[in-house]
Amino acid sequence: MNMKQIKFDAQGLAPAIVQHARTRRVLTLAFVNEESLQRTIETGETWFWSRSRQQLWHKGETSGHTQRVERISFDCDADALLLEVIPNGPACHTGAESCFFNRLTAADGPNLSDLGNTLASLYELIAARQRQRPEGSYTTYLFDQGLDKILKKIGEESAETIVAAKNDDHAALVSEAADLFYHLLVLFVARGVTLDDVGGELVNRGRRSQE
Repeated sequence: MNMKQIKFDAQGLAPAIVQHARTRRVLTLAFVNEESLQRTIETGETWFWSRSRQQLWHKGETSGHTQRVERISFDCDADALLLEVIPNGPACHTGAESCFFNRLTAADGPNLSDLGNTLASLYELIAARQRQRPEGSYTTYLFDQGLDKILKKIGEESAETIVAAKNDDHAALVSEAADLFYHLLVLFVARGVTLDDVGGELVNRGRRSQE
């Protein structure tokens, strides 16, 4: 990429969409100037320009949640960038994997193809609950009670899922499986396991089975 091709605005900035290089999930939107873009290219990690602080910032410098850059592209007008990265932790300051977890419009109804996005959104919400601990939240209660309580709930939900399956009760099986999914996500957040970790393992297993 030739940086001279990039058209920065009157403030010397260009928007940069940050996307997970493997899952293709959009993580955040930030801004770069010529210097931060140059540092990103040189270091292989994301650097941005903070409009609020009016200074350069290295993503993850204090949190450790750096982003390793795999590829940088720019659009047809050369005034916006796409940074494909491998993140070392959440992109959002709330602790969520992506900054884009609030919905402006609702889906018409449940769609199997949205399951991955649904799990990702729920994971991000649970991560935010762990960080913020709002009063009255069941998720907060689980985190406050600790790992043993979370594991106990997974055991209970697993048993109830088995009973629903054994009784051939479709509605109960769906309900209990949803409860089990939720508590597994709470466990993942509590133990620092991401959906990318699990997804990557499933992909690797699929590849091995085809060898």
